[in-house]
Amino acid sequence: MADSKKVISVLQKIGEKIEEQKEYLTELDQPIGDSDHGINLARGFQEVDKKLPVLNDQDMGTILKTVGMTLVSTVGGASGPLYGSAFMKMGMALAGKTEIGTDDFLNSMDAAVEAVKQRGKSAVEEATMLDAMVPALAAMKKAAAEGMDGKAVLQAGCQAAWAGAEHTKELVATKGRASYVGERGLGHQDPGATSFSFMLDVVKECL
Repeated sequence: MADSKKVISVLQKIGEKIEEQKEYLTELDQPIGDSDHGINLARGFQEVDKKLPVLNDQDMGTILKTVGMTLVSTVGGASGPLYGSAFMKMGMALAGKTEIGTDDFLNSMDAAVEAVKQRGKSAVEEATMLDAMVPALAAMKKAAAEGMDGKAVLQAGCQAAWAGAEHTKELVATKGRASYVGERGLGHQDPGATSFSFMLDVVKECL
């Protein structure tokens, strides 16, 4: 599915996508958060981009742990610790690997979801990024179990992620800044679920 150089390329492209969508992600954050999700995440990935050239010869675990630590230290708000934890746990799941297949990717996504659940003390149906992550992972596991190839697995994940992000409009947030607005948050799509969906799109396009 991918080697270390490919993963670095994917991370660069994720940074470009977040930069491209930062205004939209920030607009989504305005009614329910701190109006900074896109700006903060873009800044974090700019710092990630500076570190990637020296990681070319490293294993995937080292690459992803470095990404996670960089996001934790440079991205403000809740998204830094959440995405940072997700990438660090993915790195731990892929420690020592220089190539990964579909099963490795799904195992690392399992670790990422658990990291976000624990760090955010949250679950699905609470209008968070988990509402995109969890359905995406379930759809990818189902597609893989049915014998689909890597591209079809990622396609299934992307469709489920975007459906999950859309579904957050119907949910009342109980975690983070969005919980302060209560039912006034109805009709607003969660920015974290949306940024995750953009990231998974990039993975699909690159692989």
